[in-house]
Amino acid sequence: MLKHFLNLQWKSFFRAASFKTNLVLKIFMFFGAIYMIFVMIGSGIGTYYFIDEKIKMPVLEVINKFLVYWLIIDLAIRYFFQKMPVLNIKPLIHLPVKKNKIVNFTLGKTTLSFFNIYHAFYFIPLSVMMLTKGNLPFLNVMSWHIAIIGLIYCNNFINVLINNKDILFYSLITILLALAGLQYYHIFDFTIYTEPLFHLFYNNPATALIPILAAFILYFFSFKYFKKNLYLDEGLSTKKEDVTVEDLSWLDRFGSLSVFLKNDIKLIKRNKRAKTAVLMSILFIFYGFLFITGSIEAYEGPTWRIFAGLFVSGGFLFSFGQFVPSWDSSYYPLMMSQNIKYRDYLLSKWYLIVIATVVTTIIASFYLYFGWEAYAAILTGAIFNIGVNGYLVLLAGAYTRTPIDLTSNKNAFGNKQAFNLKTMLLTLPKIALPMIIYAIGHYTIGPAAGFILVALTGLFGLLFRNFFFNKIESLYKTEKYKAIAAYKEKN
Repeated sequence: MLKHFLNLQWKSFFRAASFKTNLVLKIFMFFGAIYMIFVMIGSGIGTYYFIDEKIKMPVLEVINKFLVYWLIIDLAIRYFFQKMPVLNIKPLIHLPVKKNKIVNFTLGKTTLSFFNIYHAFYFIPLSVMMLTKGNLPFLNVMSWHIAIIGLIYCNNFINVLINNKDILFYSLITILLALAGLQYYHIFDFTIYTEPLFHLFYNNPATALIPILAAFILYFFSFKYFKKNLYLDEGLSTKKEDVTVEDLSWLDRFGSLSVFLKNDIKLIKRNKRAKTAVLMSILFIFYGFLFITGSIEAYEGPTWRIFAGLFVSGGFLFSFGQFVPSWDSSYYPLMMSQNIKYRDYLLSKWYLIVIATVVTTIIASFYLYFGWEAYAAILTGAIFNIGVNGYLVLLAGAYTRTPIDLTSNKNAFGNKQAFNLKTMLLTLPKIALPMIIYAIGHYTIGPAAGFILVALTGLFGLLFRNFFFNKIESLYKTEKYKAIAAYKEKN
């Protein structure tokens, strides 16, 4: 049966309508994985030398102190990025296949995920360094290492169990962030309670079996949970929730565009993926601190100011706008059969981006505390986002033909099927062009000239809005039927 499941997965990949896109993505993911592996190996070796030679403290003691943060961050990354292969179960429900085998195969796929494997490329070199350089006992280091592997797999199955429980996850993360903040400000150090637990795995090798046993117990609960909900009318059905009628009459001032604006606002308020995109746009507001405070040395060049300004003011544009019109994929074919103007539909998306950019720029006014240049970068970045990047996002949307599951926030920061060469090429000008324009003004005249040139480029785009929208509308009409066909694709 395992061979049959693998054969189905193989055919699913090669027969998919998005095979070329998936193949290109897999190649990029392969090289990305290779890069990640080398980074983790170097980090494992570098961590030992840094603690031993720079901090001059026992390596294992320091690692155990902060290991709890490693596990917390790993769980958070999994929750947002690790995709659960639940949807692949649906075609098998009506076949004479035992549920135990379906669930075991599904959970087995998660155990072989790269999210579990890449940890080994950090902890194996670190363990080898502790054995060879630190002369620590082999049995004790191995028991500690095995315990860490068990905890990582515990994270894997915890993520499976809390996959659809947003309130539980965010509550847990909030509590842990609060504890981290208390430790940072030397108010309360909760690691004094977690460090002895990790050190116990080293001092008493038999205790390494506890995390392994815990992983098997979590696997059992995950198995029971999936098997219990393995019905089309139960676990795999779309959840229905009561919604309240909202008064959005204030949008009527936008005329015929108000219908689309109201629909988008309701979509954002009622769906996980859209909410996550808005959350990311809020987090992008604080992205500028990496540049202003000099936290990362590579970001100290003057042209990086505009880079920061683009993301601080354009978080919504980059997180929500990049998936236009995929947000409407579930009813896009129906919408295209109605008597609506493409221009109104596209303008509504652009106005939504403009409103979000203006609001974000006003909120980010606290950057004035760091000087006029900090806020000037954000303000000029906002003008460029509205006058240029707003059009580029809509232009790329004509080639983004991937249906979005609005009930799930998995892959909220990117969608593999939304990737293609054209959209990637259209992404480059959004970032590179304003940086080049600013560099020309900065290095020939001065910083103020750089900001003025970027702002003028954005204003130029606003003056020729009708021209650009004519081109974009024409492109959408050309790609209309390809988009409709793609949104009907189930694989």
